[in-house]
Amino acid sequence: MFRAAARSICFFGKEFPVLTGIFIHDKIISAAEAACARNAGTTELSKNSMETEKMMNPKLFDHTILKAEATREAVKKICDEAKAYGFMSVCVNGYYTAYAAKELEGTEVKVCTVVGFPLGQMATEAKAAETAIAVRDGASEIDMVINVGALKDGLYDVVREDILGVKKACGGALLKVIIETCLLTEEEKVKACQLAKEAGADFVKTSTGFSTGGAKAGDVALMRKTVGSKMGVKASGGIRDKETAMAMTEAGADRLGTSQTVAICG
Repeated sequence: MFRAAARSICFFGKEFPVLTGIFIHDKIISAAEAACARNAGTTELSKNSMETEKMMNPKLFDHTILKAEATREAVKKICDEAKAYGFMSVCVNGYYTAYAAKELEGTEVKVCTVVGFPLGQMATEAKAAETAIAVRDGASEIDMVINVGALKDGLYDVVREDILGVKKACGGALLKVIIETCLLTEEEKVKACQLAKEAGADFVKTSTGFSTGGAKAGDVALMRKTVGSKMGVKASGGIRDKETAMAMTEAGADRLGTSQTVAICG
């Protein structure tokens, strides 16, 4: 253990203690050596803290498989990985909702199903019906795509009602609204987030990953600023490594969608 080693000097007839060193496990070292030891300990602590920071919470991730060529075997592999790592959800197309729900039965991993994917330009009734079927088949989270064209036309009531129609069909399922940031101006991104919030959505989400671009930290920060702290922000599209994933969470994302989840968390 650390304890001080000192001697005293006489000054104007009084004794004053002077620190000369430090006892460590009954061995005396100089004060300078003690400072080096403290610094070394601090450096080691900093290294440990940095390593801890690099570890990402698996509950941040929606482990995703949305390609048109996805097979049952590929979906099963995603489900098995999600169970092994403890990811928040497996994100699938509607066709695989029931299958994924069966594979994940008895675990904490949720089924997330995309709706109106990837273009968003179908009737609200169709999106609502798709949502109802997904919930029936075991989805507890829904990721819907907004009608981007209607947003650009300034038909804000149409966009809001579209989201609201899906929200009603969700029942108790959580709703994430994909605004497809790569197609929007800064003003449109803000407006889309505001409309999603007004319609009662639980999250706003950057991208489908099937358009002209994916998630950007700047967009995530803007979305977080717009919706505040009581609503979720999901970043998706182009998140393929830990550095990008961490940049998204630092910008304000509290959910990440990627097919590279194992590589990021491994």
